[in-house]
Amino acid sequence: MNRQVDVRPNGETRSEYDFSRGVRGKHFEAYRAGTNVVFLDPDVAKAFTDSASVNQVLRLLLQLARTNIPPHIEPERAIRPTGRGRRRSKRPKAARPTRG
Repeated sequence: MNRQVDVRPNGETRSEYDFSRGVRGKHFEAYRAGTNVVFLDPDVAKAFTDSASVNQVLRLLLQLARTNIPPHIEPERAIRPTGRGRRRSKRPKAARPTRG
């Protein structure tokens, strides 16, 4: 295994690296704003070919969720996922005999 480091004088880069068409700060604004990467399952990715279609469907889903809220539910709680309640056993517990 060759572990030699190629050190060039004056900070020069190798000749095979071509940065002539590079754009400085091309992705700066996106990183500054923050990114939100979401991975889709393959079956879902087949239905949505680009991020615009995913955004359109999610906006429609949010709009439907907001307009179909029953009047007795608070709006901020309507979109949150509900927690699973505690399971109850199907048969009542047998009465314990008293000690005596």
